[in-house]
Amino acid sequence: DSTLNLNAINNAPGPKPWALTFSFGRALQASVLKAWQGKKENVKAAQEQLLVRAKANGLAAMGKFQGGQSGKASGESLFVANHSY
Repeated sequence: DSTLNLNAINNAPGPKPWALTFSFGRALQASVLKAWQGKKENVKAAQEQLLVRAKANGLAAMGKFQGGQSGKASGESLFVANHSY
């Protein structure tokens, strides 16, 4: 959702006096950590997932994200009830 929302914001009409990009927070890291699972044999898969997510968010930051390019776990909710940010 965050990648789609970022893309929509960057496609919205109106002035944007600064770059609207993304953070390397939970939304980007979650799918990478899920692919890795702390196992040495999953490092390559995790690196590939990070590259996919970074490319998708890079496209969204330019308003050029087409969807379907953000990896398997990107659509999973990261909601944690009563989590304090």
